[in-house]
Amino acid sequence: MTRHGVTADSSEADSPPLRTDRLVVVAGPTGTGKSDLGLDLAQRLDGEIVNADSMQLYQGMDIGTAKVPPDRRRGVPHHLLDVLDVRQTASVAAYQRQARAVVDDIRARGHAAIVVGGSGLYVQAILDEIDFPATDPEVRARLQAELDEFGIAALFHRLQTADPASAGVIEPGNGRRIVRALEVIEITGRPFTASLPRPGPPRYDALLVRLDRDSSELDARLEGRVRSMVATGFLDEVRELEAAGIRDGLTASRALGYRQMLAVLDGNLDSEQAIIDTTVATRRFVRRQRSWFRRDTRMVDVDAGAPDALDRVLGLLRG
Repeated sequence: MTRHGVTADSSEADSPPLRTDRLVVVAGPTGTGKSDLGLDLAQRLDGEIVNADSMQLYQGMDIGTAKVPPDRRRGVPHHLLDVLDVRQTASVAAYQRQARAVVDDIRARGHAAIVVGGSGLYVQAILDEIDFPATDPEVRARLQAELDEFGIAALFHRLQTADPASAGVIEPGNGRRIVRALEVIEITGRPFTASLPRPGPPRYDALLVRLDRDSSELDARLEGRVRSMVATGFLDEVRELEAAGIRDGLTASRALGYRQMLAVLDGNLDSEQAIIDTTVATRRFVRRQRSWFRRDTRMVDVDAGAPDALDRVLGLLRG
């Protein structure tokens, strides 16, 4: 390997070298196979993986987030996994600082940095010069109290009045984001949409891969994955996290599947209904992810179901 590229084997000797000095981003909807492709790339490029899944930041949230177990990471270093307690609130601004420092360190050591994940804002926080508005604990606490007292519908109606554009991109049932949007509006006096990221020249020379699959194929994979999670101990994982305080975590407790498993523990859902509800919620989340990533015209589409998906990405890294 050289600082600027590697050649995998003699059969590729006549091809341009692989550009290991470029940042590689593997993003896209959940369940498409980003982790496997990231590992394949890391092995070919002598690379290290930087997590860009907001829920994989949490310790103990392993099965429900499809976190790659240590014994299946193929010896590839992984960064920004298990860095938060489930009672902590994830902050994209803090993630931005940490992830950029990790990426810069990997590159300074002569290795390829491969960002893998489906949290669109977290991916973009690494790439683009986004300034995230400050928070005000008093304002946040007051709005959270109003959310608890008056309900999500009332605060969402307030957001619709104050900033219709933001209300158009925030799920009506996402109380955390509604509170954050109202907080930013109150602190800055500007619409929350003014702080939303807009694609621009990336901070790094980067290859952005948008990984996806045929919708019907992905739908089947998602249901199978949820059922496999439950069969391999998802409920036991949530039971342990409950003891660790996940119900007190504003972010972790709302993660896909975890809310449903908590309802099973409470006796409000049976396991089969929890599987159905989680699958439906995940499919809905996939639609939002697709909408987010399609806005970024820098991304190159790669079909995860194609047998030459890895070779396609490697081809994009030559020259």
